[in-house]
Amino acid sequence: MPKNNRLEAVLWDLDGVIADTGEYHYQAWREVFGKRGVDYGREEFMRHFGQRHDTIIYDALGYDISREEFDTITDAKQASYRRRVGADIRPLPGAIELIKSLNRQGIKSAIASSAPPENIEIILRGLGIEGCFQAIAAGTEVPEGKPSPQVFRLAAEKLGADPGSCVVIEDAIAGVAAAHRAGMKCIAVTNSHSRDSLKNADLIVGSLEEVGVETLAGLFRGNTG
Repeated sequence: MPKNNRLEAVLWDLDGVIADTGEYHYQAWREVFGKRGVDYGREEFMRHFGQRHDTIIYDALGYDISREEFDTITDAKQASYRRRVGADIRPLPGAIELIKSLNRQGIKSAIASSAPPENIEIILRGLGIEGCFQAIAAGTEVPEGKPSPQVFRLAAEKLGADPGSCVVIEDAIAGVAAAHRAGMKCIAVTNSHSRDSLKNADLIVGSLEEVGVETLAGLFRGNTG
C-alpha cells in the first residue's frame, strides 16, 4: 500500500506558475496564425493555455494541415516566443521563494510542463533557478498532453516519488485535471484562470505568496491553513 499520507515531492508547471509568460505565448500564436488568415483571439488562447502545440494548432487550423505545415508553424511560434521571453523573463510572486524553501527543507521538486526542453531551459536559466530541480519532464517526452496525466507521472518516476505523495502546482484547468488523473494533490494559483474554473483543485490561491511548505504538507492532513 502506498504511503501517500505525507509530502514527498512537488511538481511544478512552468508557464503561468513560475514565470509570467502568458502574454508572450499569446503574441507568438497571434503572429503565426495571423500570417495564415486566422484572427486568434484571447478567449481561444486562454481555453488552451497550458496545453501542447498540437492541441492548439489543430483547434485553430483544423486537422487537414500537412505535417510539413505543422512543423513550420511550430518552429515559427517557438522562435517568436523565445525571442520575446528571452528579452524579459519575469517570475510570478512567491514562486522562487517557495522553490528555494523546498530545496532548503530537502523536499524534491520537478518541472512538469507542456513546454519543450528548450523553452524550459531558457526560463530556468533566465530566473537563475536551473539548479533547484531534481528532475524535468517536458511535454515532448510523452505521447499525450494535459489533461492526460502522463507528464506528471513521468516527473514522479524521474524523482522516484510515489504519485500519491506528490503535490502539483498548476494554473490551468487542464493541468488540474491531469494532476488528479495522476493520483496527485493539486494547488491551483489564479494567475491565468478564475477561481471558479479551478474549483476542482485541492486548494486554490491567488498567489504563491500564500503558500509555504506547511501549506503543502497540510494537504495530506486535511489541513491547508
